Amino acid sequence: MTPAPGRRAPVIERAGCADIADLRHLYYAVYGPHYPVALGTDPAEMARLIQDPHTLWLVARCPRSNALVGSAAVHGEPGSRLGRLEGLAVHPDHRGGGLAAQLTERLCERTLGTGRLDSVYATVRTVSAGPQRVFAHCGFRPMGLLANAVALGSRESLALYARHSPGVLERRVPVPEVPAPLTPLLRTVERGLGISYAGTRVAPPSPGLPSPPAPDPASGVRLELIEAPAFVRRRFDEHFPDAAQWFYPLHTPNTLLAADDGSFEVYACLNRSGGYCSLLAAYPSPAAAAHLEALTHALTRAGAGYVEALVPLAHRAALSAFLSQGFLPSALYPAMRREADDRFHDYVVMSRTAEQIDFRGMVVDAPLQPYLDAYVSAWSSRYLPVQPLPEVAP
Repeated sequence: MTPAPGRRAPVIERAGCADIADLRHLYYAVYGPHYPVALGTDPAEMARLIQDPHTLWLVARCPRSNALVGSAAVHGEPGSRLGRLEGLAVHPDHRGGGLAAQLTERLCERTLGTGRLDSVYATVRTVSAGPQRVFAHCGFRPMGLLANAVALGSRESLALYARHSPGVLERRVPVPEVPAPLTPLLRTVERGLGISYAGTRVAPPSPGLPSPPAPDPASGVRLELIEAPAFVRRRFDEHFPDAAQWFYPLHTPNTLLAADDGSFEVYACLNRSGGYCSLLAAYPSPAAAAHLEALTHALTRAGAGYVEALVPLAHRAALSAFLSQGFLPSALYPAMRREADDRFHDYVVMSRTAEQIDFRGMVVDAPLQPYLDAYVSAWSSRYLPVQPLPEVAP
């Protein structure tokens, strides 16, 4: 998309620390006072990201006034070839000229296009179709729907979009079987991405892999919620010194949920301003999934109306545990994690919301519609009881 006749194209360049004040004004103009991301609100975090060698942050300037009119960044981390595109914003006075797509494409050219990353993902708003079309235009494809994922003034749902480097999807490790509730999502991804799960069968209920039971309220196990980011991070590093022991890219634990009897600890990334939380890891083992009900209730009391977890598609027992506690398969990210042999593993986003979902408030473009349908099907199967038809006397 080219600028209007007589209107010079914005100049796109790397962000600098001198831009922080203008960037904060830009994000306020676009999102108002409810933007829950430190990238657009916290000067110290913004300065860190601008200077981070694993982050590429671009800004767009009006060539006449030199005013900052657009911004976006791809954030990575050491040892990972996965990036997150975030902070895409265009000033209201400069929309309609294709600037969002230009920023997105420039970031992809300088990350995916240079071989630095295997894939880049973004969470996209569903209050209008415009953002979805920008990412689709730039080669991103939908992976799922994250219902009630964030509070931006009111509770909003997000869509997960991703773009892979050539050849990555062809190097996925096959998954032999999955729980039945994941089937609609797998079929949707097959059609949307042109990949196949033909060799993945639906796993029958197995007595050898029971779903963890809900915790007994009479058991006396209570949870302490500790929000002390530096302490939580140190303790996390002590329990998980090897990055291979866990995988939740671009998330840093800032909250600890610990059983009062010391039997288990769960590490999470809680965003109070956005009203959401990601469950990252459990110690000493994933058996803490047996207490998911207590965990989600504790986080709901802390203001997290949305809780999610990232689970390998191949981990049938873990998926079954989350399903048994009301979590739904919301998105599937094929070829998310690269292993040492250059093969890739698929991951599933399992989510649960404590608030009512307003499906009528979502605006979805055609490529995203099948994912909304799959989510609604999973949600209704879980939460809408099937009433038997009344018998009619002959």
